[in-house]
Amino acid sequence: MSAARTVLVLNCGSSSLKYAVVEPDSGRQLADGIVERIGAGPIADHEAALRAAFDELSEAGLDLDSLGLVAVGHRVVHGGPDLYRPTVVDDGLIATLETLAPLAPLHNPPAIVGIRVARKVLPDLPHVAVFDTAYFHDLPAAAAHYAIPRDVASQWHIRRYGFHGTSHQYVSEQAAVFLGVPLESLNQIVLHLGNGASASAIVGGRPQDTSMGMTPMEGLVMGTRSGDLDPGVIMYLNRTAGMSMADIETMLNRRSGVLGLGGEIDFRQLHRLIEAGDADAQLAYEVYIHRLRKYIGSYLALLGNTDVITFTAGVGENDAAVRRDALSGLAPLGIELDEHLNDSPARSPRRISFETSPTTVLVIPTDEELAIARACAGVVDS
Repeated sequence: MSAARTVLVLNCGSSSLKYAVVEPDSGRQLADGIVERIGAGPIADHEAALRAAFDELSEAGLDLDSLGLVAVGHRVVHGGPDLYRPTVVDDGLIATLETLAPLAPLHNPPAIVGIRVARKVLPDLPHVAVFDTAYFHDLPAAAAHYAIPRDVASQWHIRRYGFHGTSHQYVSEQAAVFLGVPLESLNQIVLHLGNGASASAIVGGRPQDTSMGMTPMEGLVMGTRSGDLDPGVIMYLNRTAGMSMADIETMLNRRSGVLGLGGEIDFRQLHRLIEAGDADAQLAYEVYIHRLRKYIGSYLALLGNTDVITFTAGVGENDAAVRRDALSGLAPLGIELDEHLNDSPARSPRRISFETSPTTVLVIPTDEELAIARACAGVVDS
């Protein structure tokens, strides 16, 4: 009997490398890990990080030569206006990704480094780029466009691209599987709440709107990102406070959000601070929930009828208080959370609303690695 085929999934950051070995057919994850502090200490660069990942796999008894690898999948955050299908990597694609770097300066450059390194270390395998923006490529025009001059938007590829698309697609499909109904029959809201956070409104498997925009900074309050912000704030800080655009960009990406308001990024610690009477932590939590409820409300209006709301990602899957406060008082809109189910420590896909609730509320763990692996397998099969 031949060994099951596997895909090595890589997600490169500027100082970290996340990896997973996944069987796309069975959905089984054989291993996963993260190599951090690239550029510091013994991990000199991304090539050293990848080789360290291979060493970790070997120590776990997983030898690359016996894993049945059929592809290497690379998570790429921004595909720009034209890259939205899983794409086999060649020199031309890398050149295109480099031209897109200004659209995602914090995310695409390390992804390109990771692709270059992996192609060097694993030259005999197909490498496939899977784009975070792909799922939202065909957003309705009214949702995709900003109200700026058309010629400026066209010349500089300015539109709402959306992100976390791999997660939103996977979770919305799994919601249909869990409920045992066709995906095409469902109106859904998916809430991906992690360090990065985004919401989507989905009709029949096709996204109608999403909270992130041209960059992953728009939308919900996040761990370190501001989310929605009056653009006048940027001009004001540049003109009046004398902050450079680079400093403002760093502030909005790395020092804002829950961290900027409450001084803490981990929601478990944030709750502890709130219980101890920390007013800043309380405000951070309230702003986070307020913004989340605004997006839920807007998507309820957009959909007209909502069959299911699903929470996913680190905070969404594990923080019962966030789920409760995001949906509290919405029974008149058909959303009736069961507190007992919501407080359950279960980690599997589950319903947390009353069976009689007109809108079903679910918690479904996301699995972006599996989604990427399956996308890669599809490319290999074709």
